[in-house]
Amino acid sequence: MAGRGTVKTSANFNSSADADVLHKAMKGLGTDEDAILELLTARSNAQRQEIKAAYKTLFGKDLVDDLKGELGGKFETLIVGLMSSPLAYDVKCLRDAIKGAGTDEKVLVEILASRTCQQVKEIVAAYRQEYDNDLEEDICGDTGGHFKRLLVILLQANRQRGVEQAHIESDVQVLFKAGEEKFGTDEQAFVTILGNRSAEHLRKVFDAYMKMTGYEMEESINRETSGNLKTLLLAVVKCARSVPAYFAETLYYAMKGAGTDDNTLVRVMVSRSEVDMLDIRAEFRRMFAGSLHNMIKGDTGGDYRKALLLICGGDDA
Repeated sequence: MAGRGTVKTSANFNSSADADVLHKAMKGLGTDEDAILELLTARSNAQRQEIKAAYKTLFGKDLVDDLKGELGGKFETLIVGLMSSPLAYDVKCLRDAIKGAGTDEKVLVEILASRTCQQVKEIVAAYRQEYDNDLEEDICGDTGGHFKRLLVILLQANRQRGVEQAHIESDVQVLFKAGEEKFGTDEQAFVTILGNRSAEHLRKVFDAYMKMTGYEMEESINRETSGNLKTLLLAVVKCARSVPAYFAETLYYAMKGAGTDDNTLVRVMVSRSEVDMLDIRAEFRRMFAGSLHNMIKGDTGGDYRKALLLICGGDDA
């Protein structure tokens, strides 16, 4: 899905000139936040990495450290997120989710359910390199039960390729017997099938399951499971159906109701800005009868809002 991001590579790019603009924006009294946010949201991640290198060469200082020194709050979190490479960003988000006080299961669910097998393999390798620790061990130390088992399966990144026609019917039978048909639930069956089949295969299974039982897979999971396992199973199912729709829903619930879940809002806007933000916007409009742009506008303020709206890249009202 290349080219479905809202943040594009800038033409006529000059990393030294950009580094100079940023340096001037932070020099002297007061900071020119507009200059910073307008420049950084108009460059691709690869270009931001070049700007970072040019800044160090020109000024002998670390650009991210300088930005942290000048900016604050949610705006700082967003800008610093944009300055990380996508892989480093995922790795840091996972590390923070595990290493903080208590575990932020939401982050584990969101990243491991939505990334491709190749991306998960890269995350595991980069995590080991960065922290000299095994991501699987760290996650196992912080989680339990079937929730932990499904996370471990997702970390193996060994999903079957394509559609196994011969297994569709048997998968449906196993899931039906594990849930709707019996008193109590055999969670392991859900964990094994949803963790190991390809998205294309799972979509066929969900259709056949609906035909046979009259229930959407999500309805059965909602009824048959609970807690973190339910959240993770639902995320896996939704991502198999449509990753952009999953993120549209994630963004909606991050902003709906009292108080905004800014950590989730920043994480999704940063990590999807060059991947599928256009599709996320379209799904958001379809699912919630309003635009992502307008919801961000109503739920945030200041430079933080300006930067988020630039990443959002347009209104679909």
